[in-house]
Amino acid sequence: MSQTLVHTGQHYDNNMSDVFFSQLSMPVPDVNLGVGSGSHAQQTAEIMRRFEPIVLERKPEMVVVYGDVNSTMAAALVCAKLHVPVAHVEAGLRSFDRTMPEEVNRLVTDQLANLLFSHCEDADINLRREGISPEKIHKVGNVMIDSLIRFLPLTERHKVNGLPERFALVTLHRPSNVDDVRVLRGILKSLLEINESLPVIFPVHPRTRQAITALDLDASALHLLEPLPYIEFLALERRAVMVITDSGGVQEETTYLKVPCITLRGNTERPVTVSLGTNVLVEHDNEKLRSEVSKILGGRAKPGTIPPLWDGHAGERIAEILC
Repeated sequence: MSQTLVHTGQHYDNNMSDVFFSQLSMPVPDVNLGVGSGSHAQQTAEIMRRFEPIVLERKPEMVVVYGDVNSTMAAALVCAKLHVPVAHVEAGLRSFDRTMPEEVNRLVTDQLANLLFSHCEDADINLRREGISPEKIHKVGNVMIDSLIRFLPLTERHKVNGLPERFALVTLHRPSNVDDVRVLRGILKSLLEINESLPVIFPVHPRTRQAITALDLDASALHLLEPLPYIEFLALERRAVMVITDSGGVQEETTYLKVPCITLRGNTERPVTVSLGTNVLVEHDNEKLRSEVSKILGGRAKPGTIPPLWDGHAGERIAEILC
């Protein structure tokens, strides 16, 4: 079986795109659609417009899509119209919050997919509840944990030069946290308060940096960094006293690493990180955030276990089913 790797270009910043191909030893994409940024409608439409000729030219037996970004749904729509089978990796994740663009992408993609690769029992239950035939669903584990396990040894080479030995690591990018001025100001004030007892390291997403700059609030006391390549971020993540985030992927990584995680959301499409892992949801409740930070600093962090099949072999299971 041969494969064609298509990079839509939805993520185009070097530290959020090109560096992943080099660090993860991935081959250079066979096709780069170079879509870039835009509104959800513009970006989705442009991906579809540029991806359709590739499918028509290459005539794939199966198209594999990953995750829940606009590229995922756009590619699935193109294939459905052209009657090309689709396999969806990370199927069945649900936040049950349709104000999140990713939730719409997940719902549409899973209804169109012919093969659905899930990473936990919660996802299987969601898919069956939505009427997906059980024959299409395959619980394979978590491909992101495959990458984490493979590259974790490389993090030993990365020293945290110039950074504190003990720290809280922060990531923040979701519109519900970044686009609302009142919410963002409240989060930053809480982070500045935490920073007084535990230094806060904050690699800042480009859209988050733009929003912070527009605020009448001095956040310079925090360790504000540029977005970090995967391995450098992983090196900080595994060493952190705690991670404060709104990222779904980070919730999973911290659960595997058994690092306490505080999620600034009221829901998560990865509830297994709460039920089994180290994750706690605090939404925009700054008092609850302070309480959870206090528990962690007091040695009362939530213990966690690693979910079944998060063992580094999910990709192998997917390959076996596809072949």
